[in-house]
Parts: sequence; structure tokens; C-alpha cells
Amino acid sequence: MFKNLYRYLAVLLFMFSAATNAYSASKTVLVVGDSLSAEYGISRGTGWVALLEQRLKEQKVPANVINASVSGETTSGGRTRLPALLSKHKPDIVVIELGANDGLRGLPVPAAEANLRAMIDASQKAGARVLLVGNRMPPNYGRDYADKFFSMFGTVSRDVKVPLAPFMLDGVAQKPELFQPDRLHPVAEAHPIILGNIWPHLQPILKAK
Repeated sequence: MFKNLYRYLAVLLFMFSAATNAYSASKTVLVVGDSLSAEYGISRGTGWVALLEQRLKEQKVPANVINASVSGETTSGGRTRLPALLSKHKPDIVVIELGANDGLRGLPVPAAEANLRAMIDASQKAGARVLLVGNRMPPNYGRDYADKFFSMFGTVSRDVKVPLAPFMLDGVAQKPELFQPDRLHPVAEAHPIILGNIWPHLQPILKAK
């Protein structure tokens, strides 16, 4: 009887330990993005990256989040900055949220795709896992360009086998009231939705050893 009880308690202890250690290894998360991640036009601490930090603390996930996002950044600029960021921070996870400014400027999609591939390759060679964050262009940029731009993220994700958060502004882009007067940058109230679009794709990477 006591042997069975001890075994039962041992199993419970093991299960509890496994659950609490799902995020046991501390990780450094590097976010390389543009104004959508740099808290443009909103109060500090209200953007989705800051909300991510809060969520990690609330869930007792041992992680250090570094927001290296710059307003106006393109994939070319991110590609140029990335080597120094990888060398300085030695991240375990790199979140790449770039491309919107390439699209808004009408830059060639193949060039943006090449830059994203190069960034992913550099991150992986540095030992980091990568999450790619996708976006869409407003309809006034033309159906053909908008479709090519959006499909670029899926193509890169499939080809290099990295997870993709397909559309970071899903649930936001459809609601004009969630944007600042420039109609490009979300207000603070939209950022929990943005985090909700990214979190399901980031969480498995945080749990991976």
C-alpha cells in the first residue's frame, strides 16, 4: 500500500516539475522590427513588445526581451544592423518584424525577400531560433503588389522552415478606430491584439530547448 502511495506521489511530483520547468532555461529574445514594434506614437510600455515582457513575467517565463526595433526600418536596414546585434546580445530567439516599410515605399519584393532570408540565415548560424512576422499592404497599393508582398512571408517561412505569425495586424487592420491619425500606426489599444497574433507562434519557441 505504502509503495503504491509513494509511486503515486513520485508521479505527481514529476508531473509538477515538468510543468513548472517547461520554460526552465532562460532565453534572450531579440526583436528586430520597425515602427510597429518601436512604440511609434504611443506611450512607452504600451507596445506589443513591452506587453510581451509583462506576459513573460506574469507567467514566470525566464526570458530577457531586447527591443532593437527602429521606426522607418526596412529589411535592408535590418540586415545591415543584425550582425552587430547578434554579436552583442547573443539571442536564443530572434523575432523579425520587417518589410512594411519596403512595401510602403514600393520597393521590389524579391529584394525584401532576399534580405529576410539573409537575416534568418545569419540568426540561425548564430545559434538562434527565428520567428518571422508577416504583414499586408493596404489595398491602394494594387492587388498584384499586395498579393506578392503578403505571399513573400509564407514562401520564406516554408523554404527555410521557420515559424510564421502570418499577419500581425489581423483584427486591427479591419478597424480604422484602432489607428492613429496617419492611418498607418496602431494606437495603444491595438497592441494587445497584435501580441495575441504573435504569441501563439512565439510560445512554442520559448518552450523549445
